[in-house]
Amino acid sequence: MKVGLKAGRGRRSLAVVRDLAEEIMEAPARLLRPAVASTPAPDAASILSALATAVVVVDRQGRFRFANQAAEEFFALSATSLRGTRLAELVPEDSPLHQLIGQVLDGAVSVSDYDMAIESPRLSKRGITVHGAPVPEAPDCVALTLIDGSTPQKLEKQMGFRNAARSVTGMAAILAHEVKNPLSGIRGAAQLLESSASEQDRELTQLIQDEADRIRALVDRMESFSDRPIERGEVNIHQVLEHVRRLAQSGFARHVRFVEAYDPSLPAVWGNRDQLIQVVLNLVKNAAEAIPEAGGTIELATAYQHGVRLAVPGATTRLHLPLVVSVRDSGHGIPEQLRPNLFDPFVTTKRQGSGLGLALVAKIVGDHGGLVECDSVPGRTVFRLHLPMHPGTGVRLVQDDEVA
Repeated sequence: MKVGLKAGRGRRSLAVVRDLAEEIMEAPARLLRPAVASTPAPDAASILSALATAVVVVDRQGRFRFANQAAEEFFALSATSLRGTRLAELVPEDSPLHQLIGQVLDGAVSVSDYDMAIESPRLSKRGITVHGAPVPEAPDCVALTLIDGSTPQKLEKQMGFRNAARSVTGMAAILAHEVKNPLSGIRGAAQLLESSASEQDRELTQLIQDEADRIRALVDRMESFSDRPIERGEVNIHQVLEHVRRLAQSGFARHVRFVEAYDPSLPAVWGNRDQLIQVVLNLVKNAAEAIPEAGGTIELATAYQHGVRLAVPGATTRLHLPLVVSVRDSGHGIPEQLRPNLFDPFVTTKRQGSGLGLALVAKIVGDHGGLVECDSVPGRTVFRLHLPMHPGTGVRLVQDDEVA
């Protein structure tokens, strides 16, 4: 009897201890609940704006109803400008993007497309992954996410451009040492022969001198590919563009109308002013030569690209390349067969061209730790330079949602 009483009391004691233990364990959770409940959850727009993926909402009429910050960069327009704008104003109506939106609206299902190309006078993007989904709260709207898969391709091309530049650098060193000295001897011998040659033979000696001068000029140009370190400082890229524009309009680009689309709040570039002038001058000269004598336009533009850090080959850390300089022309475009090797040395469509201009552009931009890319269709060719910001530059003076 005593044993049973003790057992019952033991079970009751264990139950009391267990209940107390559960209360103690739940006490912190009860204390934290009011604090969690008092912290408001971020709204959907704030979350979407924080994403690095472009997200837009388009209605049945093709008008933008929402665009996050990444979408502003994708379409190169502010969210304020995009709202109310029709997609057809930016992307042709025969684009597969419009077909995808129609499929989502008609079937009320999610649709995805990979490696999509979006080509228009304003946009030229390839390798885009698009996901479209219906919006339950708005049956006439479609939510689109657009993922730009071209960045890895740009980096791969940049590696090829740098390798091409290195090959030219080695060739330049060999030519400077092995060619220029004997070339001077050939030219000197032709001058000596000219003094005692007949009138008919003097034409031949003059031809030898002219050809020797031409080869020497080519070698001098290739010497600019040397691996000498560049002196860098704070460069106002707008002053560089204006300097090149004045040179062009007073010389080789008299038949061209220039359009300027500058971001006045753009920070300084971390670079070499003279070399950046050479880069832009080469691009503008090529653009002017692609435009017929009847006339055309060259647009010089600058913009700030938010939140992009790239592991550029040759760099030990991921580089921030927020400054974008564009040279766009309305010329005949670049032949498709040349585009994969456009920045290789000796690739040119000009009869008298050496094919070193764009190779030099790739080399100089690479020395600055930047990227160069090109998109071309008939009637629209654009070269974009992605350049680093001066390390001493502070925060931008304008808000991110302003028009770039």
